[in-house]
Parts: sequence; C-alpha cells; structure tokens
Amino acid sequence: MEPINEYKGVVYPLEKVNVDTDQIIPKQFLKRIERQGFGQFLFYNWRFDDDGHPRDDFNLNEDQYRNASILVAGKNFGCGSSREHAPWALLDYGFKVVIAPSFADIFYNNCVKNGILPIALNQDTVSELFSKSKNGYELFVELDKQQVSDASGAVATFNIDPYWKEMLLNGWDEVSRTLSLEDQIKQYEEKQLVGE
Repeated sequence: MEPINEYKGVVYPLEKVNVDTDQIIPKQFLKRIERQGFGQFLFYNWRFDDDGHPRDDFNLNEDQYRNASILVAGKNFGCGSSREHAPWALLDYGFKVVIAPSFADIFYNNCVKNGILPIALNQDTVSELFSKSKNGYELFVELDKQQVSDASGAVATFNIDPYWKEMLLNGWDEVSRTLSLEDQIKQYEEKQLVGE
C-alpha cells in the first residue's frame, strides 16, 4: 500500500445515508479474486442504466467530478455485508479518502486495511462540505495533524486510532506491520532456541 499523510483532492458529494456495500459494488461483480478492476463497477446501479449507459441523473457521471478522489457521504456509510470488495472498488476508482458522519465498523476497518483513510466528521461539517462540493472544490487532508481544510482556511479535526494512523502513515497492511518487527521476532526466536 502507498503511505498517506498529506493529501489534496477534488471532493465528490454522495448525499445519501445508509449506503450499503451492495450499492457500492453490486454482488454480480464479485467474481474476481484480485483487487484491481472493481472501480468500473463502483455504484454501478446508480451510475448506469440497464443497457450499461451512464445515467444523466447520477452526479458522479458529471465532468466536474471526473477526477474526484475524496468522497463525502451521509451517515452509516458502508453498512450491510462485510465484503472487502467495497473499499477495493472505491480505491480502484480513485478515492483515497472517504468522509462521513459515521461508518459501519467492518467497512471502516476494511478501508484502513486497504489504504483508504476514512474520516468521521460531525453532521454539520459534512452538510457544509456537501454545499461547497461543486466546480472542483478541493480539500487538503493532513493525517499526522488529523485535520481537513480547504482553500478558505476552514479546518476540521478528526479522531483516528493510533494503530490505524501508524498503518496508513507507513503504508502498511497487517503483513507489512508484522514484517516491520522482523528483528524483534528473530530475537525472540533465538531466545526460544537457547532456552531449549
């Protein structure tokens, strides 16, 4: 995974609550075993009609959001099943940060395990972001300071578990985190051999 600390991106507003993992990536696209290739199916039933043509009534299809990499959504984002394909689809599409008032626990954990920074901000702040998210509106995220800001100077702070913060700052998944302790593991193993 790539480390994430300071990140700037165009905001895409998804003004929906209780967006579940089947809406993020529908079940018919879960036949792959690799993590790549899911982005094209992100929000598929909202983005495309029955013939596979982009829908005019879904804002992610608008040119102003074509390069968006920060998703702002309503409360309880990522509810439903525990499928890890949901963050895979978001990341493959290009989203590195997801902001919402609240997240489903398993989805939140799947995000950080896959290199996406989920940020919980209060409802008033998220509503304000929705109102500003037009014409290339950008946010600047500083994970080390746990802040989100925009060009006007507006700043919001967020909380994150120190363990997940370290994982994202270093670009570690759980295997990488274990390998970072290789010297200590070797020392432990050597002591065990000596003790026999």
